[in-house]
Amino acid sequence: MASVFQHPQRRCFGRAPLFDPEAGIPVIEPPGSGPGWWAGAASALYDDETHRFYLYYRLRRPRSEAVPDRGYVCRIATSADGQHFETIWQATKSDLNTASMEKGCLLKTEEGLWRLYLSRVDPEDRRWRTDVLEADAPDGFDVNRLHRVFTAADVGEEGVKDPYVFTVGRLYYALFSYATRVPVAAELEAAKHATADIFNTGLTKSSTALATSSDGRHFTWHGEVFAPRPGGWDSYAARIGSLLWTPPVFTAFYDGSASVAENYEERTGLAITFDLRHYQRVTTAGPALTSPHASGSLRYLEALVVDGVIHYYYEYARPDGSHELRLNRVPLEG
Repeated sequence: MASVFQHPQRRCFGRAPLFDPEAGIPVIEPPGSGPGWWAGAASALYDDETHRFYLYYRLRRPRSEAVPDRGYVCRIATSADGQHFETIWQATKSDLNTASMEKGCLLKTEEGLWRLYLSRVDPEDRRWRTDVLEADAPDGFDVNRLHRVFTAADVGEEGVKDPYVFTVGRLYYALFSYATRVPVAAELEAAKHATADIFNTGLTKSSTALATSSDGRHFTWHGEVFAPRPGGWDSYAARIGSLLWTPPVFTAFYDGSASVAENYEERTGLAITFDLRHYQRVTTAGPALTSPHASGSLRYLEALVVDGVIHYYYEYARPDGSHELRLNRVPLEG
């Protein structure tokens, strides 16, 4: 795909350059072969002080009686070139006292403090929650010092996960995937969290909410900003995972699915926003980015700009049905 950013002579403004998913470079291999073996849910950061890339990701095994691990380990790795990574930190699901963990978000403050916003299943009620860890360096996070950001009960919903945190001016913004409350028969209430993953039950919808904060630790929940679209290819899930500043708008990359049958195998759509509160879909007819293999899943896309080049990290379905973490580099302006 051609990289088109600004062509005012054609009245083309703020168009995000995309990429050929199949041309991406594998960065992290899944821990096994076949459906349910995943490497992905990435969050990437480049640090100007150390001149290094930092990458958060999680590994997952299939849900089964023999191996009920699901998201069983999350890691932070570092790289000089954004492609070849070495692990510097990890936490297992036992370390975090959880049935599973998912997408996190790395952030470094202007004061030099490192934060890792992390989503995991709450051991108290088996609903997804989000916490934050703080450290002086990205290899120094202590899982015994988790600070609560939001539980499901805090926001009055069925789960809150997959944080994407950033700052505009001095204000922190956070986008979350959350499980909405959907009316169900009384006999189905107990089934919502029996497996500790309501998103895979069909008893909810996966939507996107906004929260803001002045300090990055204490957030105000503003609620839904981007929702599944009835009758669309994204009618079950509409989960914004990252943003790219394409003046005069932000381009949002979101994971969409039509039903619970496509849960775990979402594909990537596009939306734009001028104010981070109101989003307009671009991809109404179908997803913008897919894998040519297996389920077609391409999800949890992260867009990181370093030295005028967009580093797209994305979870990508392989021919055997597993998911690997890939990298595709695209010039910001074509």
